[in-house]
Amino acid sequence: MAATDNKTAQVASGAKKAKKTTIRKKKSKFGFTKGIAHIHTSFNNTIISISDEAGHVVAWASAGTVGYTGARRSTPYAAQLAAQSVAKTCIDRGLKAVDVEVKGPGPGRESAMRALASAGLTITSIADVTPVPHNGCRPPKKPRG
Repeated sequence: MAATDNKTAQVASGAKKAKKTTIRKKKSKFGFTKGIAHIHTSFNNTIISISDEAGHVVAWASAGTVGYTGARRSTPYAAQLAAQSVAKTCIDRGLKAVDVEVKGPGPGRESAMRALASAGLTITSIADVTPVPHNGCRPPKKPRG
């Protein structure tokens, strides 16, 4: 009993030791701070995937997952919201810079890139990786209407 009374007496008299506080650099939850943003735009939808430099996808969003359906998915605004959504999750996990690879002819190309930059990600390079055939297969007929 005497030992417990002694401890309470020390606490009551103010004989506490001051704790040392150390400031640490914030670590990335991904384990890396630079990635690749793959923006795949078609005439119907825009899909944005963020991967590490090895190509493993860590976060993605599309105009459909943001909540748009039908013809509204193909708008530049829907692509902007998808890019903001994926950028927010990546910034929260410690990603700072991305290389952008854009694929496809859709209307959301520019707005998705601008949204990534305005969300706080640093864009280090932009590459257009749209596949172009060297006179391969015959393309589908043009839509009527």
